[in-house]
This record gives sequence, C-alpha cells and structure tokens, in this order.
Amino acid sequence: MALDLEVTRSLDRLNVLRDARWPDDERLDKYYNGTQRLKLMGLAVPPALRSFETVVNWPRLTVDALEARLDVKTFYLPDGTRADAVLEGWAYNNLDSESSLAHLDALIYGRAFVCVGANEDDPAHPLVTVESPREITVEIDPRTRRIARALRVYGVSEKTGLPMHATLYEPDATTWFQRDEAFGRWAETGRDEHRLGRVPIVMMVNRRRAGDFSGVSEMADVIGLTDSAAQALTNLRLAAETHAIPARHVAGVSKGDFVDSAGNVLPVWESYFTAIMATANKDAKFGQFSASDLKNFHETVNHYAGLVASVTKMPTTYLGLTTSNPASADAIRSAEAPHVKLAERKQRAFGDSWAWVAALYERFRTGEWTSGDAFRTHWHDAATPTVQARADSIVKLTGGKPVLSIEGAWDEMGWSEARKQTERERLASEAEDPELTRIMRDLVVGTEATNVVADDPGSVS
Repeated sequence: MALDLEVTRSLDRLNVLRDARWPDDERLDKYYNGTQRLKLMGLAVPPALRSFETVVNWPRLTVDALEARLDVKTFYLPDGTRADAVLEGWAYNNLDSESSLAHLDALIYGRAFVCVGANEDDPAHPLVTVESPREITVEIDPRTRRIARALRVYGVSEKTGLPMHATLYEPDATTWFQRDEAFGRWAETGRDEHRLGRVPIVMMVNRRRAGDFSGVSEMADVIGLTDSAAQALTNLRLAAETHAIPARHVAGVSKGDFVDSAGNVLPVWESYFTAIMATANKDAKFGQFSASDLKNFHETVNHYAGLVASVTKMPTTYLGLTTSNPASADAIRSAEAPHVKLAERKQRAFGDSWAWVAALYERFRTGEWTSGDAFRTHWHDAATPTVQARADSIVKLTGGKPVLSIEGAWDEMGWSEARKQTERERLASEAEDPELTRIMRDLVVGTEATNVVADDPGSVS
C-alpha cells in the first residue's frame, strides 16, 4: 500500500532524529555496562600494552544507587480514594519490576517510554509495557507539552543492518509498517483508528529543562572522571608489574658464574631468585634498586572518587572511601541526605509520568477519560530509615497518641491486599470465637477486681 506524503515525511523526520541520537545512546550504553575503551592510554602506557587497561564502573554505580531509591508505592485520586483498578493493572502488568526498567532507562539515556494499549485477550486489563528509548523517537508539541507523534523501529535485518518493522503512533491512529528488504521502502501493513485523542505513549525525561525534552543522562558528569580514574588505574596496574617489585643488580660476574655444580647453565628464574645468593667470585658485587611507591596512584584514584561523590551527591562510602573510625548513624543519615533529596526530585518528575500512564490505563479499560493530573503517584520513602526509627519518630510527633488504624499500619508495612484480606478474616474469626470472647471477658473482670482491691486497702478479699 502506497504511503501518503505526510506519513512519509513523518517517518523520514523521526528516523533522522533516531539516527542522530544513536551514537550517543551507544556510548552511554557502553559506559553503563562497563565495556567502554579508553581513547587515550597516556604517555606512560604504549598502545601495545592496552591489555593492561582497567575500567572502573562508576557510571553504573551512579545510576543503580539512585534507581534503588525509586519505588512506586500506590496511586490515589485527589479525594484520597485509592485507585484500586490502576493498582490491579499495575500487578497484572508486572510493573513492580518493569517500572525499574523505565527508571533505569531514564537515568541512563535521559529518557524512557511507557506504552499503553488494548489487550485483546483480556479487555479488563489493558497492556502497559516499558519500551526501549533506543527504539522510540518522539515529536513534542511545545504548547501542550505532549507527544504529537512517536515512531518505534525494531527488528534489525542481518542482511542490511536496517530495522525492518516500524510503528507510527499518532493521536487518533496507530499504523504499522514493514520495510521492503530489496528496495528499502516502507509499506503499510495495518492501521488502528482508535480515536484516542492523544498518543498512547508516556515519556519520562531526566533533568528536563524548559523547552528541552531530550533529557540528560545521570552519568553525564561522571564519564570524564571515570575515564581519568581508569587511566590512573591502568598506569597503576602497569607500574605494579614493572616497578613495584624491587629489581636486583650484580656487577663483576661473568656468564660462567650462572651454572650449577655440573656446569649446566641455570634457567633465568633460578638465576634471579636463588643462584646468585652467593658466589666464589671475589669481585662480585650485589645490590637492589628501591621499589616504586604506588601511593600516588591510590591518592589520585581516591581524589577522582571524591569528585564523583560531589557531583552525584552519593555518600563517599558508596565509592569505597572509608575511614578507620566507623561513622555514627546520624553521620550516615547526614551523608545520605543530599542523595535522598535528589531521589525525591526524581520521584516528583517521574511521578507525573506514571500518573498519565494510570490515566491512559483507565481510558483503555473504561472507555472514558480521567484527567492525567487526577491521579497522584505515591512513592516509598527514598531514604533508608529503620522501622524502629520511623515508629519512634511518629510517637514523638504525636505525643504517644495512636495515629494509625490497623489498616493504616498494614499499609505502612507494605502488605499486599491478599495479605490484608487474610488478616481481616483471622480477626473476624477471633471476634466470633465464643471461647476466646469468654476468656477475654474473664481477663477484663479479673483486672477490674484487682483495681478495686488496689483502690480500697480496707476491703476484704
């Protein structure tokens, strides 16, 4: 089926954007996986010794340490009602684990995408999938700040190296294409006129700025420092092989001194380690050069680690910088505070995106729109407080008065609805047990009698 001019232009324009971003995305992917190579080995390391190259994967640490603080807890409507249908869809689509993939992509590449669509097998549970930002390119409407068009390309041909399949998402239709391998032209293979009114894809942008929706990788500030540290570690490894072991020297000997009692020439390693510990040659003089001190390499790497900690707001202990005296609990919390605050900022930005995912899910489920900002995304605490510390804080703030119902306590403990229902049934069963009720009544009566005796010392028991 021939494509009209507007569709052809959209495909070409979005493909150009994707191709322009591909090299940078490839570079970021290598840094996260720790497979990057140093461009400059340094003057002290000749190219032939590249096998000594050592990579320190601080970019992955930067991303993973921050992503570990981003856990969606639940969704609420403005009136405080919990969005139970959305939570059911969250579980149905395994988003407890899949949401982490979206957060990782946003932190690595600066952007992530979540797609919502109809589920033919189970219409009551629309599909929510996290898609690779390396496959999706979007155009943003600067006025509404929504996605105007999105293109996903996938299925690379082994023969041509080009993607063979594409999906064009538009506000009122989704169109599928397949590339002709012989001529390289796209042909339409299917079209869904869903009349949704908006593109069913939600974009998460990391470090977004006004008017800029491309996003910035969380690793951007770390990459240069990582290369510098990797170069220092490579020099350290080479120095450990060549200068860390003290070299020996001997003068006044001849080749004939390096033989055994039978006159056989000794192997080199025997000569070095044992054979010349003593000799009958009165002119022989032995000595040893001082080994190189590698402390300067250690200090250099630690210096770079400190700089990484400062730009990422990570505690220095995350980077292996420790002191002889363990830090106190208050000191640990103080060191984590900037990193926790950064995670809370990410929660605020990513939470808006997840709210729109919830709105799209409800649109596909019910056929009716709920405004995207009608949902509120609640997150688990980005800090790492203990249960005891949290409970102690609540007691102090309320003067010891109860502030949580049993249901509220279950929510704080993170129990699932299934576990809550089990406990509700157990509590109801206990309340209906006549024997248990009698025992509790006897205990209460006994306690009251004891109190009467205590209040009236002259009474006779």
